[in-house]
Amino acid sequence: MHNKSIVELSLSLRAGTFSCVELTRHLLARIRRLDGRLNSFVTVTDERALAQARAADQRLAKGDAGPLTGIPVAQKDIFCTAGIRTSCGSRMLDNFIAPYDATTVEKFNAAGAVLLGKTNMDEFAMGSSNETSFYGPVRNPWDLAAVPGGSSGGSAAAVAARFAPGATGTDTGGSIRQPAALCGITGIKPTYGRVSRYGMIAFASSLDQGGVLTRSAGDAAAMLGVMAGYDPRDSTSVDRPVPDYTKTLDEPLQGLKIGLPREYFGDGLDSGVAGVIDAALQEYRKLGAEVVDISLPNSALAVPVYYVIAPAECSSNLSRFDGVRFGHRCDKPRDLEDLYKRSRGEGFGAEVKRRIMIGTYVLSAGYYDAYYLKAQKIRRLMSQDFSDAFRKVDVIMGPASPTVAFNIGEKTDDPVTMYLSDIYTIAVNLAGLPGMSIPAGFCAGRPVGLQIIGNYFDEARLLNIAHRYQQVTDWHTRAPAEFGE
Repeated sequence: MHNKSIVELSLSLRAGTFSCVELTRHLLARIRRLDGRLNSFVTVTDERALAQARAADQRLAKGDAGPLTGIPVAQKDIFCTAGIRTSCGSRMLDNFIAPYDATTVEKFNAAGAVLLGKTNMDEFAMGSSNETSFYGPVRNPWDLAAVPGGSSGGSAAAVAARFAPGATGTDTGGSIRQPAALCGITGIKPTYGRVSRYGMIAFASSLDQGGVLTRSAGDAAAMLGVMAGYDPRDSTSVDRPVPDYTKTLDEPLQGLKIGLPREYFGDGLDSGVAGVIDAALQEYRKLGAEVVDISLPNSALAVPVYYVIAPAECSSNLSRFDGVRFGHRCDKPRDLEDLYKRSRGEGFGAEVKRRIMIGTYVLSAGYYDAYYLKAQKIRRLMSQDFSDAFRKVDVIMGPASPTVAFNIGEKTDDPVTMYLSDIYTIAVNLAGLPGMSIPAGFCAGRPVGLQIIGNYFDEARLLNIAHRYQQVTDWHTRAPAEFGE
């Protein structure tokens, strides 16, 4: 059962091949037996999952079922879930039981999906390797010595290890696409505003966007169709109809124009990764697509711009965690100042503290114009680069990560090198565009992801382009040896 896709599971549940309770018990047993090797879950919700599974079986028996009814999923531990700990991978929220559901959680509940649990993540979504979590690092199912990517590494590892057929993630600078690439699965970050951020604990509000991680584009289309849509509770949510992403999956690619940014294929890109990407592009040529060279001249500035804007927003967003209202509170504070200092000092990890300090600095008097305002101006230029490119091409392709998964501990002492892991993904968030990563092969035994970037609200086309590739390749069906059987 665990090797079936979401589409296949839905058909089997409707046909009565097995019940949702049987499927849920099977996956929960796999998590209990195998997740000790990966550490992909922070919380496993056995009782709730089985209760939801029984309710789903009743809906299926009545014929009142949608595409995700009875499908077990995992939620990244950044989405509030009523009555369940929502930790954000941090000691600061280790004792926080959310009093309400995030809109994303509400939508999956309404669709009849089954919540298996909450997945591990970099603390407050700050990281590219899933090593900053208070609950310890997540390991890559393809090689337990390697990182799964971050910050949605727990979700990516859980899907790759066949613990769940699909999981939610969030992407602030590549945190869905990069772990999808490193774990050999499919991940999509939709256009900013397409998925509600209500109940999604904020890191950088102008960049954060929820999305999905699955094994295939077809599964991603089914999950995103449930997750997307306008939410009046989120001021950044876009009031725009959501298409049926599954309907256009099989459209031909004849005449598709693919843009290759020359900046994505220079120094810093591993030659083995480049070879895999080139082979994937050859498959697209066979499918009728045309490859066109383009330029994104300001893309080299993506990392420095991001690491001004994102820390500035995180400094503001995380000011609410002060030991007064909720979250970690130090023991026996002497006074209010001591309460603030020790609660925040004890509750936050090193990477979160680093970004808060950088953000506070760039927003301070005398430095706002020099750093934050200048970064926002360059951000606008980067958005214009993409707009110019999309006048010439339909989509943009390139690597999702400059290397395959690196080893745990390899980059923890060098934050700048770690930040460069997201060099090909960050600009997409700065521009608010949709992007996805799909499995394209292997290099040195570890997965490589092909990144596909689309114009605003072009998720249906991205999913179609990914699906057509997956119809003629089998990379997305490969499973890690230790977890596939």
